[in-house]
Amino acid sequence: MEGLVKKTLHTDSAEQTGAVFGVLDKNIKELENAFGVTVRSEDSEETAGNTLIVEGNGEESVGRAAVALEYLCRMVSPGEGISEQSLHYVIDMVKDGRENELSGFSSECICVTTRGKPVKAKTAGQKKYVDAIKDNTVVFGVGPAGTGKTYLAVALAVDALRKKTVSKIILTRPAVEAGERLGYLPGDLQSKIDPYLRPLYDALYDMLGSETCMKYIERGTIEVAPLAYMRGRTLSDSFIILDEAQNTTREQMKMFLTRLGFNSKIIVTGDITQTDLPEGKQSGLVEALRILRGIDGINLHYFTEKDVVRHRLVQRIITAYEKNTADNL
Repeated sequence: MEGLVKKTLHTDSAEQTGAVFGVLDKNIKELENAFGVTVRSEDSEETAGNTLIVEGNGEESVGRAAVALEYLCRMVSPGEGISEQSLHYVIDMVKDGRENELSGFSSECICVTTRGKPVKAKTAGQKKYVDAIKDNTVVFGVGPAGTGKTYLAVALAVDALRKKTVSKIILTRPAVEAGERLGYLPGDLQSKIDPYLRPLYDALYDMLGSETCMKYIERGTIEVAPLAYMRGRTLSDSFIILDEAQNTTREQMKMFLTRLGFNSKIIVTGDITQTDLPEGKQSGLVEALRILRGIDGINLHYFTEKDVVRHRLVQRIITAYEKNTADNL
């Protein structure tokens, strides 16, 4: 039987200690339960923060708990706590022996929303996606719902516009539910297409506020339009995002990618398990992922259920559906 094992680590400030422990020590209690250890805080003589002491029966459980605590400390930003999603993400990664994937993970802020909330990568997969967008001209972000594919891309687009790296943001998605034949719907063009573009507007409003966003749209600095309206254009000096790309045909995808002009960046997001195309019609996204692999300047990034930043049940739902699909093959 293993004896009592103890490990210590230090926080940089009392504020960091408080964020790691959480309201009424909720975070630390979850970590203790996850690894079967106890954690206590003492005043530190080495730093302005505290000494965290992890104790338990077993070198492995205490060691993993200490590693999880270390990464949680790194994730704390001034004035911010640790979300439930971030807490469970770190615990799960360490328990799965994948803590090496957390190395290099930072709390770097991409931009700040109108509510003062910093937008940043919340998982190692999201961090790789953000880095890929910064380093490549064309990036495909593929994965399940809730992984931040579109939201992070819009945040980076807004950041690029604010820094004057680009002069325009273009957001588009195929209105496949209406077959891109919108004439039979009531109202003018804008009222016809708005329901299909609403998720893109929501992300923009979050970053810029509705009033500022509408001013940019009126000036033409931001354009939100169905994919069909990209045909015949050259999109230069722009940050371009194609959302729900699994619903493009091969012809639409080729048309869109060849719109790329100088000093522009294209981000393509989609979930190849949720296509709304007619039966027998191949997704342009699936084909693009196959034929564009290995081309310099194009990055293919794949998210997993571990990158889901919505309610924890969403991860479990995605995993259950994937298992069911695999069992039925």
